[in-house]
Amino acid sequence: MMLLEGRIAIVTGASRGIGKAIALTLAMHGASLVVNGTREDLLRELAAEIQALGSGCVIYVGDVSVQEIAQGMAQLAMEQFGRIDILVNNAGINRRTPTLDMDLEEDWRKVLDINLNGTLYTCMAAIPHMIDQKYGKIVNVTSTTAKTPHRNAAPSYGTSKAGVNYLTQHLALEMAKHNIYVNAICPGPIDTDMSQQWTSEYRESVLSKIPLGKLGTPQNVADAVLFLASSMSDFITGEAINLNGGTYMN
Repeated sequence: MMLLEGRIAIVTGASRGIGKAIALTLAMHGASLVVNGTREDLLRELAAEIQALGSGCVIYVGDVSVQEIAQGMAQLAMEQFGRIDILVNNAGINRRTPTLDMDLEEDWRKVLDINLNGTLYTCMAAIPHMIDQKYGKIVNVTSTTAKTPHRNAAPSYGTSKAGVNYLTQHLALEMAKHNIYVNAICPGPIDTDMSQQWTSEYRESVLSKIPLGKLGTPQNVADAVLFLASSMSDFITGEAINLNGGTYMN
């Protein structure tokens, strides 16, 4: 069953890992895409995979913390496909520096610029087109750290993701009258390139805190995004859904 046939999606941070899985999953369900990231080589490889699935795909290289990049992505989607149905804000970075050791430029401002400001910029670029067509689905990928502190993350990371969760609710309230749905997904520990660099001791420590006893996968996140991007979620907006094996429940 093709859940997104004819839909047009923008996915940020799509070069690898979770973002790549999201982009491929949307394409497998019929969406054409604009994929964004900072690695042109990886984006071109992804675009070729998407095109091999029979879906259209164009790339847009750039850092979402630059407002012109966000505007450029939306403009490219309109030029190539004529509409924007889905926006997935996945681009993000993390730092692990304790509070008093932080470099305010690298460990604080840069994290907020990409994770929070970048999400705002892409929403501001895409939403006017969604208002015009009276439809849109926005999915923001945040983190369990938005809801509860984590010793292995700088305060800027949790702060930025908590900000995205609030932004999600505010936009959902403001845009509901335009038939625009805005939701977030809060992943916990996901088995990506980063987690594969963990020591065996740290991995066991992480697993011991997950009630399901396993790490999530990029595909788990992509499947949740697919649900929120499709008509299956047409009575859900303003939610920040936990996807963390029971690590954090509410």
